[in-house]
Amino acid sequence: MGHNQESGGRRLDRRRFLTAAAIGGATIVGASALGGLDAEAAFAAPMPSLDPAIRAAFAEGRVVAVNRGVLDVAGSHGERHLIQLTNATSVWKLRTTTAEAIESGDGLYARGVTMPDGTIAADAVWVNIVNVHCTIRGIAKDRLHLAHGNHELVGRIVPATTTASYLGGALTSDLSRMRIGQTAQVLGAWRPADNHIDIARLTLGH
Repeated sequence: MGHNQESGGRRLDRRRFLTAAAIGGATIVGASALGGLDAEAAFAAPMPSLDPAIRAAFAEGRVVAVNRGVLDVAGSHGERHLIQLTNATSVWKLRTTTAEAIESGDGLYARGVTMPDGTIAADAVWVNIVNVHCTIRGIAKDRLHLAHGNHELVGRIVPATTTASYLGGALTSDLSRMRIGQTAQVLGAWRPADNHIDIARLTLGH
């Protein structure tokens, strides 16, 4: 992401989350000719297209405007992207959702095909997605206090959404086995309004 989060006087570059390794043991729940559609696919190395005639294009940055299914995106290095959404575009924002969930100010990572006019026709868009290794510093009913290096983060527990995997086991909605001091891989969606993270999944004991 092009957004930098201020914490403790230091800058936390959100683009680093998009270059983190995919969480181990995950399975691909859907795919297109360009690759997987689940959250892990946003962090995986680009894979060859299943159709040799199609070359994948990628874009990341902050959404400046949304206009009739076209996202105007300001990239992290000063570039500008126009991302065309279609009825076939897969959209992830904490969970699989629709294009209507994308708002100005959101960060995103998009994959698709470059059209003759330079726009990218997206087959998949991951919105505000973060994947970060943390230590649990505090546990409350609706949130976790996390440390990522020298940065303090707040992870929000989302009812009917947040799940956990313990020691490589199956995902469960039972979060009672979390302990202060545990390390956790946090997959979730950054909240631009308050810089918190809505947690989709915790992987503990890996």
